[in-house]
Amino acid sequence: MMTRRRRAHHSHFHPAQPPAPPRPAPRATRRRLLRNRKPSRGRARGSGAGLGGVGASPPRRLSPWISSAPAIPRFGMGGISGRASRIWCWGWLGMRSPRPPSSTSSSPSGTHRELRRGLAEKLFVFGVAGFAACLSLVGLTMLVKKKFEGKDVEDYELSFMCSQFITWMSVSIVCVSGDWFEIIYNPIMCFCWILKILLEIPHLQYKLTVLKAVASLMEIISFCTATTFGLFVIVAAVVSQSGNRRKVNSIEAPLILNEEKAECEITNMVKDHTLWELLTFKFVNPMMDTGITRQLDFTDLLELPAELRATSCYDRLLSCWTAEYQNHHNDSSLLRAMFCSYGWTYLRLGLLKVLNDSISFISPLLLNKFIRFLQQGSGGMDGYILAISLGLTSIIKSILDSQYSFRLAKLKLMLRSSIMGIVYRKCLCLSLAERSRFSEGEIQTFMSVDADRTINLCNSLHDGWSLPLQIGVALYLLYTQVNYAFLSGLAITIILIPVNKWISTRIAGATEKMMKQKDRRISCAGELLAHIRTVKMYSWEKLFTERLVERRESEVHHLAIRKYLDAWCVYFWATTPTLFSLSTFSIFAIMGHTLDAATVFTCVALFNTLISPLNSFPWVINGMIDAIISSRRLSNYLSTPEHHSSELTASTDLLKHQFKRYTEVIHNPMTFVLQNVCCSWSSSSVAEPNIVLRDISLQLQKGLFIAIVGEVGSGKSSLLNSVIGETHVVGGSISSCGSIAYVPQVPWILSGSLRDNILLGKEFDPRRYKEVLQACALDVDISAMTGGDMSYIGEKGTNLSGGQRARLALARALYQNSDVYLFDDILSAVDSQVASWILEKAIMGPQLMQKTRLLSTHNLQAISVADMIVVMANGLVKWFGTLEAFLATSYSRISKPDSSSPTSFTVSVKDKTPIVSCELKTDVIHEDDSGVAYEEQNEQVEAEARKEGRVELSVYKKYATFAGWSIVVLIFLSAFLMQASRNGNDLWLTYWVDTSTGTNNTSFYLIILATFGIINSLFTLGRAFSFAFGGLRAAIRVHASLLENIISAPVCFFDRNPSGRILNRLSSDLYTVDDSLPFILNIFVANFFSLLGTLVVLSYSQVSFLLILLPLWLIYRKLQFYYRSTSREVRRLDSVARSPIYSSFTETLDGSSTIRAFQKEGFFLERFIQHVTLYQKTSYSELVASLWLSLRLQLLAGFIILFIATMAAVTFHSSSLVNLGTPGLVGLALSYAAPVVSLLNGFLTTFTETEKEMISVERVAEYVGIPQEELQGSESPPRSWPAEGRIEFVHVTLKYKPELPPALDDISFLIASGMQVGIIGRTGAGKSSVLNAIFRLVPICSGHILVDGIDVAKIAVRELRAHFAVVPQSPFLFDGSLRENLDPFNTTTDLRVWEVLEKCHMKGEIESMGGLHIHVKESGVSFSVGQRQLLCLARAILKSSKVLCLDECTANVDNQTASLLQNTISAECKGMTVLTIAHRISTVMKMDNILVLDQGKLVEEGNPEVLVNHKSSRFARFAKASQM
Repeated sequence: MMTRRRRAHHSHFHPAQPPAPPRPAPRATRRRLLRNRKPSRGRARGSGAGLGGVGASPPRRLSPWISSAPAIPRFGMGGISGRASRIWCWGWLGMRSPRPPSSTSSSPSGTHRELRRGLAEKLFVFGVAGFAACLSLVGLTMLVKKKFEGKDVEDYELSFMCSQFITWMSVSIVCVSGDWFEIIYNPIMCFCWILKILLEIPHLQYKLTVLKAVASLMEIISFCTATTFGLFVIVAAVVSQSGNRRKVNSIEAPLILNEEKAECEITNMVKDHTLWELLTFKFVNPMMDTGITRQLDFTDLLELPAELRATSCYDRLLSCWTAEYQNHHNDSSLLRAMFCSYGWTYLRLGLLKVLNDSISFISPLLLNKFIRFLQQGSGGMDGYILAISLGLTSIIKSILDSQYSFRLAKLKLMLRSSIMGIVYRKCLCLSLAERSRFSEGEIQTFMSVDADRTINLCNSLHDGWSLPLQIGVALYLLYTQVNYAFLSGLAITIILIPVNKWISTRIAGATEKMMKQKDRRISCAGELLAHIRTVKMYSWEKLFTERLVERRESEVHHLAIRKYLDAWCVYFWATTPTLFSLSTFSIFAIMGHTLDAATVFTCVALFNTLISPLNSFPWVINGMIDAIISSRRLSNYLSTPEHHSSELTASTDLLKHQFKRYTEVIHNPMTFVLQNVCCSWSSSSVAEPNIVLRDISLQLQKGLFIAIVGEVGSGKSSLLNSVIGETHVVGGSISSCGSIAYVPQVPWILSGSLRDNILLGKEFDPRRYKEVLQACALDVDISAMTGGDMSYIGEKGTNLSGGQRARLALARALYQNSDVYLFDDILSAVDSQVASWILEKAIMGPQLMQKTRLLSTHNLQAISVADMIVVMANGLVKWFGTLEAFLATSYSRISKPDSSSPTSFTVSVKDKTPIVSCELKTDVIHEDDSGVAYEEQNEQVEAEARKEGRVELSVYKKYATFAGWSIVVLIFLSAFLMQASRNGNDLWLTYWVDTSTGTNNTSFYLIILATFGIINSLFTLGRAFSFAFGGLRAAIRVHASLLENIISAPVCFFDRNPSGRILNRLSSDLYTVDDSLPFILNIFVANFFSLLGTLVVLSYSQVSFLLILLPLWLIYRKLQFYYRSTSREVRRLDSVARSPIYSSFTETLDGSSTIRAFQKEGFFLERFIQHVTLYQKTSYSELVASLWLSLRLQLLAGFIILFIATMAAVTFHSSSLVNLGTPGLVGLALSYAAPVVSLLNGFLTTFTETEKEMISVERVAEYVGIPQEELQGSESPPRSWPAEGRIEFVHVTLKYKPELPPALDDISFLIASGMQVGIIGRTGAGKSSVLNAIFRLVPICSGHILVDGIDVAKIAVRELRAHFAVVPQSPFLFDGSLRENLDPFNTTTDLRVWEVLEKCHMKGEIESMGGLHIHVKESGVSFSVGQRQLLCLARAILKSSKVLCLDECTANVDNQTASLLQNTISAECKGMTVLTIAHRISTVMKMDNILVLDQGKLVEEGNPEVLVNHKSSRFARFAKASQM
């Protein structure tokens, strides 16, 4: 027999490899894989079994699952395989590609590899190596010749040239061998090439210090050749290695059958790309072509490379996190696990960054050489060689820079999907008790904010060493130009280091506090959205607005500290280059040196090189701090034990022995064995947990039907939750046998089709499916739905009635065909006739007859047919036995209603089978359950809206309005003047070096230079602080406007939009508006004015630049148009793809206990991974598109440098007739042309990024313009209204949608003042619609509702609802003190509160918990559902309204308590008009009047005692059914 143990940890779930568009793997594949990986289903719990985190067992890898994806075809020599390689190589040489050999042709093994490689590729490799060998031979020959001629030749030069010749000759000889590609494309060789290139850079720089460039020509050509060959080899080898690795992975997939593997290969085929396409990102062109012709869809996006698939990323990090947790437990670090997963990949990127940074310093040296050449005015080819070298250096730098950015961004995408996956997995694995240490808002922030912040560490870490290195090299080169004068600038930099350190520390503290407040705000917003219908019925919009505003103010306070400190950071580091320049040149001039153009503009170029690292460094520090804080938060969450240790009195071996004895010796084996169990809802980290179950010892036999009874708060639900492992077992042990199906008291409904809710990932069996629908009386509901069982069910089942939700959850459990069924008070949500049907056909039906069933209930019929009864009180099992013994005890009164009721508890002990009349069966089968509480079965949740085209100007205006137009003007003015003063500073320097011939008038020049520096500093400060102030003001106003509009939206808006989608606006989109949008906008404005200033200076200093300005603008405009059309759509798709992740995450948080009970973690993780894969796809497409643009703009800037330098060389040639400027102006032009690379790229990138970030404002603006409830009324009722409570419906018709049948169909009735009226009817008859109409949650189509003669349609909705009291069907307690929950507006005294609590039978419980000021957790989880209903009733009584509406308020309490409550209502509500919706007939028997509804019509009305005696009345049939 298979046993089931409480899981010490949840298994590592293995979702299928999701293709794009994502879809599940074949069911057979998924089922077989889950079966292969599934652990023993036995359970045994106690202290001996305690494990934490992800458990001690080694992780099962996902490779058998994901390897069904085909490997990207392996790159051959040079990283390109098959026809793709030949096409690229022949195309590169300008030749036609030969026909590829047939795949079916055979060849000897020795020549097989040769056939796979194109001739052109060989020619390229052989040709480059041969050319380099010849070049080095020529150089060596020249040196030897000089040596023989007696000229001075350094020995090291001879040795260096010999080594070059030997290296290239070795490569050439290797290329002759058959296996040359195995040697050249070896990782070690790749590393050697990198070292070779890096070590040659100093040699090249040294050679460039010689005046004659021709002398350096051979070194330049040699270096370029080595770089080209090395890059080719490295890229080819890396791609080839990844191809080999994927091929190996596919071999390690024995679990995939051939036909399934073939299917996966077809769906996952990724197009191979040539090396040229990879270097130039040309493979994104088809997507961009589509983007300019029509709106992009998900199918138009780029295919994901295999390494970016969410499954492989998740598996990789999970295995490392598991090992990390096993080694360090609660001190585990997510950063260490990330390094274990991706550390070497990341470190290899560092080598590429070193190469990239090193090449960037060649340009200033070349510039120095070039200006000195211009100053001398000599002829020859030197000027042209230097001009071409300047352009080529820029182009090589562009390619390296884009490749580094591409690979770093890919790594970040891998990390993001990995972290999202393990955070979601933790949500699936964490019991409710352990999860109590985190609020829902915190957990949602882990996914939405902390994951992104943690992966940003990838940028910060490399920048952390790279930026200081760049600064150091730049300072050294400055020393070579101005000697020790640069130390003055260095001193300023060093002085600012401690200042910035202090600022960074303060920013870190503010960020941490801000994140805590953000967690609280998002938690409160999630609470509001989850219970928005109840909040509106209570008219608590103002209350929750104030709560959210209070949290937002705290968040903004810390955000403001951060922003203003950031502004100081920006100011210090933005002014540093200007101060550096001013101090350096001042000291250099004061020391008696003469400033010349070569020195000044080499220094200016080096200063420009310094600007980026100096400005970036504070952001790098802040990014590191944010990432470390977020990673600690994530580590803390991921380290939470998934199954805690408990203090056990028995050893593990003894437990196993006892369970074996119970299950083998006794004839009827035990399904459950509970021994001395003590449980708590507190997490294991709480020192003194609040015990909810004490010393529970039970032995429940297999196949029995056990009823668990007890008063409200006795521990019934806690007992069931302890069985499925959701509580913290403080002591004792729980063992169970077989699979479990669980139906919670509040049904968890999945957004999706009705069929998907029932199947829950299980295969569709038509026969069983039909039987389950009939047993749960759902077949009639489905037949009335437009879409049948494929009808869309909204989030949390908003378009189903309470009874339908309960029966849907029951159907899900029945369909799973489990061994054990746990039902938590499921009969209370349906009327008595449907309850009888469910009891007979489902719980006691043939499908479950041999199963073990535990039912927590107050239902008399269920108790009467139970095999065993468990009586609970105060967390203890007071009694356990058969029905016969139960009736003889005093505990039987718990389930007895008032004896005077016609439905008194009378049971035949001999015949315990429920007798349901044929009449009942017929009624149930033919009842029309379509008139549900929210009859919108055929309405699907609307697909998330997505704008088309560019972001409209109105969005920018709206943001400017939020920030304030005066601030916008100030920002633009200060930015303009800041740039103007900086350009003036540089022009003045040019004038100085061109006019000054010595040290005369140095002080005059210095004073003007200092004036420009001071002015620039002041305007920089103004820009920084005005931006900080404007961004803060916009953030405050955007949130206020968004909150006001959302909270005033009608209920139908929340039914059409999942809470995850709305929460996305309040979290991710608002975070963008708070933080990243002002940051990007600031950079964009700075880039815009920098680019404008650069163009002006270039046009002034080099008139020839105007010749290319127009074509340059046309090319630039075409590029940005081509890119922006696609980037906007991809960003919108990215936002749309992100919402399902948060919706799915929120949904899983709500239903995690149900998912764990059904053991469906793997299914839900697979579904989540599909969402993440789609998100990866949009992000990857966006990344490649942006790099496509970046590379082309950098190449364009390289062309500008080449043009200006060439024109200067031409005009300064000794034989030239035209001279277009001084050396100073040429130097200025070239120093300004060099940063055009970053300026052009930065301008368009930041403009595009700003446009992308503006999409968040656009998305927020969508919700700012949603329809609102009518907050103003034409009539204002008296303050005492309603004074009498007289309610009259006059021909009222209500429809939830125009195309649906009416939920209330022309009903009219009158309820006199002070009457207590019961509204009954089958599930979905329209009972709740009566309350919806009174509270104007849904507008009525026709008719009038009068309360004390006033038409409720003429009264403002909030004022209307504030005058009524209500106890909703789903009890709602918010996060706060109990006193706030009962009397949120503080209108009554504590004495009165205690008095009402006593009448609602909750005083003793509250006193034992600590009084009125105890903290109520989110949704009141510290109370049972029944206790929550009693507290909601107390809240309604405290309101003292003349109209009280009770919606199933006693559904979840025991019969005795229900009877006492009815007496309380009768006594406390004398003179009040009470409307009670009830399923229990006993609840309404003492009412003054009864309204019976059916399909939205009023079919019967009268006194209950009269109707019950009228045998043919519908009410009599309800009463009869309730007694059975």
